[in-house]
Amino acid sequence: MALMLNGMGVSRGISIGNVFILHRNQHEFTEQKIDKKNLGKEVKRYKTAHSNARKQLLKIRKEIPKESPDDVSSFIETHLLMLDDAMMATSPIEIIKENQCNAEWALKLQRDAIVKVFDSMDDPYIATRQDDVKHVFNHIMDALVSNGKSRTVSKTDQWRDRIVIADDLTPADTMVMQHSGVAGFVTEMGGPLSHTAILARSLDLPAVVGLHEARKYLKAGEQLVIDGKSGLVLAEPGETLIEHFHKRQRALRRKTKELGKLNDAKSRAKSGEKIELLANIEVEEDIKHLRRVNAAGVGLYRTEFLYLQGNKVPDEEEHYKTYIKVIRALKGAPLTIRTVDLGADKEIDQIKSGPLAHNPAMGLRGIRLCLNDPSIFVPQLRAILRASAKGPIKILFPMLTTVSELIQAKQLLETTKESMRARGYKFDEKIPLGGMIEVPSAAISASHFAEHLDFLSIGTNDLIQYTLAIDRIDDQVNYLYDPLNPAVLSLIKSVIDAGIKQKIPVTMCGEMAGNPSYTRLLLGLGLREFSMPPNSILEIKNVLRQTRVSNVRRKALSFLHCTDKEKQAILLEKINA
Repeated sequence: MALMLNGMGVSRGISIGNVFILHRNQHEFTEQKIDKKNLGKEVKRYKTAHSNARKQLLKIRKEIPKESPDDVSSFIETHLLMLDDAMMATSPIEIIKENQCNAEWALKLQRDAIVKVFDSMDDPYIATRQDDVKHVFNHIMDALVSNGKSRTVSKTDQWRDRIVIADDLTPADTMVMQHSGVAGFVTEMGGPLSHTAILARSLDLPAVVGLHEARKYLKAGEQLVIDGKSGLVLAEPGETLIEHFHKRQRALRRKTKELGKLNDAKSRAKSGEKIELLANIEVEEDIKHLRRVNAAGVGLYRTEFLYLQGNKVPDEEEHYKTYIKVIRALKGAPLTIRTVDLGADKEIDQIKSGPLAHNPAMGLRGIRLCLNDPSIFVPQLRAILRASAKGPIKILFPMLTTVSELIQAKQLLETTKESMRARGYKFDEKIPLGGMIEVPSAAISASHFAEHLDFLSIGTNDLIQYTLAIDRIDDQVNYLYDPLNPAVLSLIKSVIDAGIKQKIPVTMCGEMAGNPSYTRLLLGLGLREFSMPPNSILEIKNVLRQTRVSNVRRKALSFLHCTDKEKQAILLEKINA
């Protein structure tokens, strides 16, 4: 009899293979006091371990095959940047000296302190960066206790066609496994926004994460089926089920091949309406993926990484140089830059907004922080304006709550423009200005915001979270996270209507925009611009090219009055039929 388990599906595809259990040594350390005369030796131990960990990562980077997706090298680069940062290079040394403790304990204290900060973060993408912090700390810890040996697994033929079960995997582990011919993997930890999950999608490896105690229920060598879309894991499924999943595998391969033919196809509905398909990016390297699917441009460039990678506020020149690189890479395609969304729950050393709020998600963050401290905001505005002379750029303000906030931000932008004119700088005098609608009050007042803006951008991730009063990354309540909730859909519709009335574009840049299950619903509600991860674009294009907007409009409006989840599922099935 088959054993059925469920985790989080993070990479579409079906995998069938035998289980390989990956066991790691879990480090447990106690504090040891070090005599003052031996502190120098302990510091040297740490420095040697740190150096060895760096050598291991450099070796991994060197061995990455040229044909590997760009995500592989960019994630290794991220780990190297973290390793070289003061929080890992020097802070543990200071703890060794101050506490007169062993290097392992100092490293543990530093890791726990950083992870605690990440745990309090509201933004799920930034919060899951703690996985990368843990991975890098483990590289150093392994080097401390194993004479420089890496925690990263080594290439081996024993993984070929196997499904690996592990507590967690680093991006380097995932890359090595893919090139060893692994069929897929299941991890006990992780979430859909972790680097490992993102990399699994990029490598087209079926993957399920967050399956707690998977190694307790699954046995080495037994046959396993994993569905990377639904999160389903089946152990010892039997011949009938195996044949069923083999058929689904073949169907998925045919679908992927067909989607590839849409690279150069126009983004239009079957009924003729032009639909803009844009991409969300985090770093410059993401643009390579955008090009592969011929996205119309960047609908959301999150700039937080510029602050977090160095744990400091970048100056105007750092901003400017980064934006120029992105503009050149886009070759004339439009770029929407969201101004920094830091604060309360996402502090860096140079930004201290006071004691950590009881509810950081509603604290001093986004545009609130920028207006509270223009020294953070103005250098970024100046850099964006300067870059606008080199290519088409739009400015997007995050976390707007009241129109008065928007007016303040616009006034600050105008003051910055006046200062730059006086100094002879060239910039786009009519640079488009947009606002993120991700707070219920902003959605309800969308018509008022539309009067002051050139475009609106709906951030569904936060809008759903705030509307339903749930933390979407909290395992205990995330079952309530429901994009089809009529309250959520009514807010989305009101924002779209406000844009239509004011004759300004409305884009959606949350996860909902990249989910093909909701494409027709959103088209029916009036949405004409979607911004999403690049690897979702072809599937969304495929759906809209088969859709007559007039046929889905009435069906979409019926969702606004449906409160029964079973009826919602039936309606969704009908609109997607």
